[in-house]
Amino acid sequence: MVPQQGYVSVSRRPPDIEDYIDILRRYRSWIVGPTFAGLVIAVVVAFLWPDTFVSTAVMRITPQQISERLVPSNISTQMAERLLAMQQQIESRTQLQELIQRSSLNLYPKERLRKPMEDVIEQMRRAINIKIVETGTAQAQQKFASAFSISFSYSDRYKAQAVVRELVSKFTEETNNQLRQQANTTTLFLSDQLKAAKENLDRLDGEIAKFKMQNAGRLPDQLQSNLQAVSALELQQQSLNESINRDAQEKMLLETNLQNLEHQSTFIGSNLEQTASGEAVKNQRIIQLDNRIMELDTLLAAARQTYREDHPDIRSLEAKLGVLKKQRDDLEKDEVNAAAKAGAPKKVTNPQMAQSLESLTLQKTSVKAQIQARNMEMEERAKQLKELQVAIAAYRARIETIPINEEKYQSLVRDYTVAHADYEEKAKKREISETSSTLEERKAGENLETLDAPSLPEQASEPNRLMMAAAGIGLGLFFGVFMAGAKEMKDTSLKNLKDVRAYTNLPVLSSIPLLENALLVRRKRRLFWLGWSTAIIIGTIAMSGSMYYYYFGKS
Repeated sequence: MVPQQGYVSVSRRPPDIEDYIDILRRYRSWIVGPTFAGLVIAVVVAFLWPDTFVSTAVMRITPQQISERLVPSNISTQMAERLLAMQQQIESRTQLQELIQRSSLNLYPKERLRKPMEDVIEQMRRAINIKIVETGTAQAQQKFASAFSISFSYSDRYKAQAVVRELVSKFTEETNNQLRQQANTTTLFLSDQLKAAKENLDRLDGEIAKFKMQNAGRLPDQLQSNLQAVSALELQQQSLNESINRDAQEKMLLETNLQNLEHQSTFIGSNLEQTASGEAVKNQRIIQLDNRIMELDTLLAAARQTYREDHPDIRSLEAKLGVLKKQRDDLEKDEVNAAAKAGAPKKVTNPQMAQSLESLTLQKTSVKAQIQARNMEMEERAKQLKELQVAIAAYRARIETIPINEEKYQSLVRDYTVAHADYEEKAKKREISETSSTLEERKAGENLETLDAPSLPEQASEPNRLMMAAAGIGLGLFFGVFMAGAKEMKDTSLKNLKDVRAYTNLPVLSSIPLLENALLVRRKRRLFWLGWSTAIIIGTIAMSGSMYYYYFGKS
């Protein structure tokens, strides 16, 4: 076998300017061809591309004419939010379909023949551009924007202007309807809230009135009056008790006096008849002692009601009373002994004793009447005392139930206070809302006005034909250079003497030019010019045709 010959890989030498010029000379057709093709394609596409005209209008929302410090607005949404809501409403399927099919506009007739209506509507929606006019930072635009632009792109500039005019009209109408509806909705909502608050307030007022009726005298704010009433009744009770005690003492004194009178009457009745004048004198002495004893008994009974038994006055009265009783008993014994010694004397009526007995009888009648009067007074005061005790018990029962009722009463009062404050707040809000609604009805609130009327575009916004032609030439040139570079990288043959010297490391003594057949050279040259002529003619015809169609074919 023949041994396989080894190959040595040699890297390409770095090209210089002459090499680049040779490359351009060798592959000029590969570069010029795509460049010309890019120019032709770009010109044809640019002139066949339909013109698009953009009509623009600028609108703004003017603030209300009356200061918001006097009449706050009930429009809570910001400009950007309202624009988004109005844009969604205006760009709805129904609105856009009505504009497209309107006979005076007749938009997108060709597209409607070959596309469904949904696609046509979406195409028109993309052609509408609504944006806020820049006034500062993005945050300021979202929050404080007051102007916005409306633009519409279409192939017919007059229709583009008409569509923008319709959009401006719809924005104005939609803004007025939205502001009026929002103001009325706010007013109706606040009216319903106020009605509900009024019903709640009336209900709580009725519950408080019912609670007061059911717990009359047992309310927390009546605690002081109940305490005062109890104090007054207790004072009356104390006064009645003192009166009853005084009546009881007086009755006791009268009963004691009556007993003494009974004793005196008994004694005088037993000594009404006497035998001699000496006995009469003795009986008179006994009567005086009895009167004195009765007086001391009365004083002793009164002192016992006031003082204790060990009091000096009571002991002095008891001692005097004991001495007088002993004297009386001694006189009675002496009288009995004297009568026994004298025998049975003749009995005669003592006129002085009879007079004393009659006087005692009258005194007893008077004392009994006084005792009866005291009894009646005591019964009446006892009745009054019982009534006072019942009233005091009733008031104390009220006082005891007040803490139980206080929690519920305070809860009702708190609910009523909150409901009343809520009612006042909602009444004020409804009044402000009604004033704001009145401003909207009189066009004194926020209004939408047109700053710039819909413009009639004089020139098409797109396509930019010069830019497209330049882009076509640039792309073709890039593609041609790329193809020439690729072909050069693929060709590994020696091109000139520099390659021979670099790759063989041998001196070059001379060079023999390439000898070709003249007929073949002429044939190649003819084919080259024929191809380029054909390409130029076809490209020129294509570009001229597209220009002719643009300027004259559409009419």
